[in-house]
Amino acid sequence: MHLRFPKAWELPESAATPESAYRNRRAILKTLGFGAAALALAPRGVRATTAGFPTRVNPDYRDPALTPTSYEHITSYINFYEFGTDKASPKINANKGWKTEPWTVEIAGLINNPLKIDANDLVAKMGGAEQRVYRLRCVEAWSMVVPWDGFPLAKLIKLADPKPEAKFVTFSTFNPVGAPGYAGPALDWPYLEGLRLDEAMHDLSFIATGIYGKPIPNQNGAPLRLVVPWKYGFKYGKSIVKIDFVAKQPVNTWQAMQAREYGFYANVNPNVDHPRWTQASERVIGAGGPFGTRQKTLMFNGYEAQVAALYKGMDLRKNY
Repeated sequence: MHLRFPKAWELPESAATPESAYRNRRAILKTLGFGAAALALAPRGVRATTAGFPTRVNPDYRDPALTPTSYEHITSYINFYEFGTDKASPKINANKGWKTEPWTVEIAGLINNPLKIDANDLVAKMGGAEQRVYRLRCVEAWSMVVPWDGFPLAKLIKLADPKPEAKFVTFSTFNPVGAPGYAGPALDWPYLEGLRLDEAMHDLSFIATGIYGKPIPNQNGAPLRLVVPWKYGFKYGKSIVKIDFVAKQPVNTWQAMQAREYGFYANVNPNVDHPRWTQASERVIGAGGPFGTRQKTLMFNGYEAQVAALYKGMDLRKNY
């Protein structure tokens, strides 16, 4: 008998896009004539809503203990300062005529294969989208569980083919100045985030292109968003326009603004409090009433067994 022991982050089929929704979407696309070949020839306005979908559920990411947050909460309770500093404004402002189609991303720096590519074409080059359900923990001590659609970041890195001197990867968000719905100079734009190359290559690191089997909404970082589930959410660069491979550790936007509060690593750690928020517990959005249920925060957001080795020998109180 073959016995398979599931990984700690694996998820049940019931926690992802329902099979009925998947089949219905596939039937609709078939009716409209959107097979793989049709998608390749479809106008950009059409491809923006279909490229990479319907999504295949990755059977290696299942955890019966996780209950996904509702689509409504995920897409309306948001930090996206380009479109407002409160949670509700991004959903309104990011949809005031701001266009994410077409969208070009540049992959540059210390690599052998630099390129500029349309976001839809990049998803196709990565083999389409798969769905993974991950915990999401904000440094503000609230959390969600999100069914992300997208592709492993390691695939993109393999395509880029980094040179030996490349030690870090940076992710630049679009410059919002002048965009419809722009909320003003809340931070220094464009927003910049970074990872060590081994962090970026980790199996859990992900580029999200959708949520719940649907293309990712503008307010959630369309069309390309970084997802690193063992880190606080401010590491998740949204609406990425450039991915750059560099030799030296970059200074991310929040670190530049307030280094004492926002470190480069930003690993979820219940033992190291933020000056304004305890990290020992978190408020679960959408659970237990309007303010959410509180639960204990897990080391590395529940992914300790998978990622702790990345930080062996490091003082996690200093390298926060």
